[in-house]
Amino acid sequence: MIKIHLSKMLGERRITQRRLAEMADVRPNSVNAIYNEKAQRIDLDVLDKICKALDCQPGDLLERVDD
Repeated sequence: MIKIHLSKMLGERRITQRRLAEMADVRPNSVNAIYNEKAQRIDLDVLDKICKALDCQPGDLLERVDD
């Protein structure tokens, strides 16, 4: 399974979901789904924009863990 660390990263940086959506120029609904780990799939363009906005790598946001 894939664990998403967006909520932790935003909390550490004190960035709201809405602010990230503005910074990354993505829909707030997309950020919310990823933040709450409800996304069934993540568009690579959205992931790229979020990584650019947060100055991080995809591996900083996503982690594969055993079930």
